Amino acid sequence: NIALHHQVRVLKRQRKRPQLSRLDRLFWICLSRFWRRWKDALVLVQPDTVVRWHRQGWRLYWRWKCRRKTGRPQSEVELRQIIRRMACENPLWGAPRIHGELLKLGFVVSPTTVAKYMPKRENPPSPTWRAFLMNHGLVACDFLAVPTLTFSVLYVFVVLRHCDRRLIHLRVTTNPTAAWTAQQIREAFPFDDAPRYLLHDNDPIYGAEFSRAVKNMNITEVRTAKGSPWQNPFVERVIGSIRRECIDHIIPLNRRHLQRTLDAYLTYYNESRCHLGLDKDTPEPRDIEPPERGAKIVAIPQVGGLHHRYMRRAA
Repeated sequence: NIALHHQVRVLKRQRKRPQLSRLDRLFWICLSRFWRRWKDALVLVQPDTVVRWHRQGWRLYWRWKCRRKTGRPQSEVELRQIIRRMACENPLWGAPRIHGELLKLGFVVSPTTVAKYMPKRENPPSPTWRAFLMNHGLVACDFLAVPTLTFSVLYVFVVLRHCDRRLIHLRVTTNPTAAWTAQQIREAFPFDDAPRYLLHDNDPIYGAEFSRAVKNMNITEVRTAKGSPWQNPFVERVIGSIRRECIDHIIPLNRRHLQRTLDAYLTYYNESRCHLGLDKDTPEPRDIEPPERGAKIVAIPQVGGLHHRYMRRAA
């Protein structure tokens, strides 16, 4: 034993860290299970090293034995693909909007799953050139001011119904007056569907002529306090949506161009756009399309390609 130990020490001086194969490691692991004084014979390796080998082998053994994946199962490939497709085709959409669209297609999925599988965006969302150009071949109240290509200003009159978040009226003019505004109210509620109250700010345009027209329609005016737009939050929010989702991505050429674009957006907003305040439904409720209606999902461009509506098509 002394002679063998001496030879091993000489070898260890010449080569500080010898390379051991897997069989060598397995030999010492097995030997440590049956021989109490196995540590006394160790020269090339430390006892802690053998213990570490044994623990590594134990982990590899159970990893091999538990090959089946555990935890939350991954979503179906089709669902992940349609989430990425919607995110790429609609750069202005976030996870809540895509989640609402998936609910209308019959997918049972949580908003966190949608956010997980959406592609990461390094830059702020921007529409495609195709959508930009298509909006200039087609065309889209409180009041909304919109600058045009020739640096003039157009005014958009927005009428929103609170109960179902439906856009009732979008009309564009270059010179808003009290008479014009009163006429827009008559056009927005032509028959016996006039509301009981009308909420607006203290803009001078809502003058005596406007008040007479509203009173003749049996509508009660409710004015907000001066300098308090937060008292009329719903219409302020919808004006922000119109800007972010439509006007900020086009350059209106003239009044007719802007009116055509806003008409297309009004149709999209009422019939296709899912709203958080309506439990991910639309102002004009959409039917849920289960997979039984068809496996293929088609995209219908709206607002010149700025947004899309997704439907199932029968094979």
